[in-house]
This record gives sequence, structure tokens and C-alpha cells, in this order.
Amino acid sequence: MKRFPFFVVIIAMAIASPAFAAGPLPIVAAENFYGDVAHQIGGPDVKVTSILSNPDEDPHLFEASPSVARAISAARFVIYSGIDYDSWMAKLLGAARSLDRTVVVVAELVGRKTGDNPHIWYDPNTMLTFAKVLADDLSAADPAHRSDYQDRLARFQQSMQPIQAKIAALHERLAGTPVTATEPVFGYMFDALGMQVRNQSFQLAVMNNTEPSASDVAGFESDLKTHRVKLLVYNSQASDPIAERMMKLAEASHIPVVGAAETKPPDKTYQQWMTSELGAVDRALPK
Repeated sequence: MKRFPFFVVIIAMAIASPAFAAGPLPIVAAENFYGDVAHQIGGPDVKVTSILSNPDEDPHLFEASPSVARAISAARFVIYSGIDYDSWMAKLLGAARSLDRTVVVVAELVGRKTGDNPHIWYDPNTMLTFAKVLADDLSAADPAHRSDYQDRLARFQQSMQPIQAKIAALHERLAGTPVTATEPVFGYMFDALGMQVRNQSFQLAVMNNTEPSASDVAGFESDLKTHRVKLLVYNSQASDPIAERMMKLAEASHIPVVGAAETKPPDKTYQQWMTSELGAVDRALPK
């Protein structure tokens, strides 16, 4: 998924395969929510670098720098989302080949393919699958700390249970509720909550940086003006004139508006972030 073309800067030193030194295993994660989970699983036995980590910046405008290329060249593990969300990572890996590196493409772990909604981290099951695979990969690469990786995995799995319980409780109350969004960022969580998502062709157009059709715009406006939808979720990291117009119309129509980011806030764990997002939906649609 691209909003603007990426201009990948690759330096010559990034091409050579490094010799990995003893000590914490170096991990590079394209997105900071994967980096956070990697840190939770790896603990002191890994050193994690997250590339996209600022929730105030549009991730679709990212341009890789020489320092990013160097970090990837030195990484023992590289993690990225896949299905065209972060295609710049595949380009960097192609220029910094290594037989000693493990590459984890999260979309492939959960059977997602190009054309699917790329915001797969909003499905908690994605992160549980990723955590299990990473713990096993780390255990294989560093068998001396296998029990530590598996213990941390168990703690992570346990910490996800309140999120799953919150989703189940909200599903019981909100399943079938008609909602809309400016982009499909929150799409997998909408699915988990059983909510009825409208205006999906509008969302895809905005996500792909194309102009929504006149009929899509008219349908979205009608849904807001007639209160056919009960909630609007917008991408809080990407600015788009037509999306902003719909947000203003929702507010004028007294439709609750909730933001969903594509990058984890730096002061929260993945679990805290998802809990916060679910709490915002809960507050927007009270009993």
C-alpha cells in the first residue's frame, strides 16, 4: 500500500553480510508495534531497533536513510508487515543479503496476501501468531536462552487475555452496529467486534491515494447526515482533504469520531495501545 512513492537510499556498506558478534541478538522491526512485541519476547537477550516509530508522521511518506540500511545490514532478525505495506523493506533486504539473517514477514504468517487489508496488527490474533513464531525462531538461534524466550511468550499470551475479553464484551453489545471509516486502518478490529462497516470503496480509494467516486462520496455523506452509521473512525496519522471533510460532517451531525493510528504511541506497549483504542470505541458508543 503506497500513498506516495518511496525513495530508498541504500549505501554500499549495507550490501555486505556482517559477522554477528556475541551478545544480544540484533533485531530490526519495520514498525514499532512489532518491535515492541519483539522486545517483550526477547527481553535482555535482544536489541531491538524500530524504524517507523513516530505516530505524528505519516508512515506512507517514509524514506529510508543510510542509517536504516546499516541497521538492517547488521540485524540477525528483520521483521516487517508485508503485503505492500512496507515494500521498501524488501528492497533494502535485497541490497543487504545475508545467509545468517532470519526475515519474518508477518502477513505471510497469518495467510494474508496482496489485496487484503494491510493493517493486520489491528487483529490481536496476528500478534499472538507473530509472538509464537518469533519466540520459536529466537529459541532456535539462541538455544541457551530458550526457556527465557518461552517464559516471556507465555507472559505475553497471558497479557493479551484482557484484550480478548474486552473484544468479546464489546462484540456482545455492539455486533451489527453500522459504522464507517475514512480508511480501513481499524478494519480487522471492526471485524473482531462484529460491527457492520459501510463505505468500504471510499476507504480503499483514500488509502490508495485516489479520488473516491462521486457516488461513494454521496453515499458517505448520506450515511452521516441520516445517522445511518453510529461511529466514524479516521486515520489520525494521514491527512486527506476528503477525509477531513467527512470528519467535519460527522461532528456536525453529532456522530462520534474516533482516531486510529498506524504507529504505536511511544509511551505504550502494544497491549496498552489496543486497550486504549477499544476504550475509545466503548466510550463513543455507550450503553
